[in-house]
Amino acid sequence: MSTSPAPHPSRPQAPALAVLFGVVFINLVGFGIVVPLLPFYGQTLDAPPWQVALMFSAYSLGQFVGEPFWGRLSDRIGRKPVLLITILANAAGYLALAFAPNIWLAIAVRLFTGLGAGNISTVQGYVADVTPPAQRAGRMGLIGAAFGLGFIVGPGLGGLLTRPDLGTLGYQLPIFVAAGLCLLAAVGIVVLLKESRARADPAAPRPPFLSGVHDAVANPVVSRVLLVTLIYMAGFSGMESTFGFWTEARYGWGAREVGLSFMAVGVVSTLCQGFLAGRLARRFGEARVLAVGCLIFGAGLVGQVVASRLLPHADLLVPVIMAFGAFGMAVTMPNISALISRSVDPDRQGAMLGLNMAASSSARIFGPMAAGAIFSGVGHDWPFLIGAALTIPAAVMAINAGRAYRRRETAPAAQAAE
Repeated sequence: MSTSPAPHPSRPQAPALAVLFGVVFINLVGFGIVVPLLPFYGQTLDAPPWQVALMFSAYSLGQFVGEPFWGRLSDRIGRKPVLLITILANAAGYLALAFAPNIWLAIAVRLFTGLGAGNISTVQGYVADVTPPAQRAGRMGLIGAAFGLGFIVGPGLGGLLTRPDLGTLGYQLPIFVAAGLCLLAAVGIVVLLKESRARADPAAPRPPFLSGVHDAVANPVVSRVLLVTLIYMAGFSGMESTFGFWTEARYGWGAREVGLSFMAVGVVSTLCQGFLAGRLARRFGEARVLAVGCLIFGAGLVGQVVASRLLPHADLLVPVIMAFGAFGMAVTMPNISALISRSVDPDRQGAMLGLNMAASSSARIFGPMAAGAIFSGVGHDWPFLIGAALTIPAAVMAINAGRAYRRRETAPAAQAAE
């Protein structure tokens, strides 16, 4: 007997949706609190820059492994226990980081914390379990809005809580807060969240992990959407990792100006995912909105380069152009998740959504490496231009995924007519 989802209500229960929003928000707040202080915390451990960089990569590597594992496990044992395990693992990871005695243990802790943070596919699976297909892009957009909001709140909260004058303790304080938020989310999961799936039969055979990859490749919708994620996210993460260097070279900007620009991205992303993504998907279809979103983001990257070369005082336009590109970014991920969830059986949703998040994490690992080499070896503008070029094949893949989905939906009706 396979796992079966709970019946779709007309809308998710408000407490459950609030808890899911909170889990994602806390993941991103904790990430945002810790990431800005990692270089300075690394200095208190006498770590050179390359070892500090390993802390960043270790976290992404943990997410890369964790997302498909937790998503697949949640298909089998249920979403609630997986969410509880991962959020408690996050809390433990933050506490361990605060007391790490050397940089190598800190890197190992970041890897562990990344594993715990790889629960977004489980959250998305819960939303898919309890949301009718036509409303999934909108509900996924709410989860995406939690990303944006956490991206806004986390760095600001970390800056307020950090006390360099206290030495190591001054960098531990915001980490303690991140751990406390995780414990608060765990309480919410226990008290407010009802399981959305029936527990699988323990005697049922467990498919090998690679069968999930085979299923994804064999699915004409999922395989194309995974490529969209991989291509698009590689371009985005490359821009994200070199943006500070680019603005410093073009406009002489520092951390303050870069931080405010990314805050604008977070605000636009939160508003668009929370209020527009679902409406646009219901009107135009997920695949079309996904394709246009990719192209809008690419146009924003080209706009930054063109403005810097042709317009006086182009630095004043940077936040405006970033906000334009952020609109494109904001409507991509909810529609990717919605397309995947609508194209697979309910007992495979967590696994497929996990593979999608793994594709995103792998792009975040290798995209910055490639962008850094291109920035240094080819030219400052080229990470932006190459990132923009990547959105074209991503958009083509999105359109092809939409066609494959429509063929999938019409095939049963055609067979019945025969």
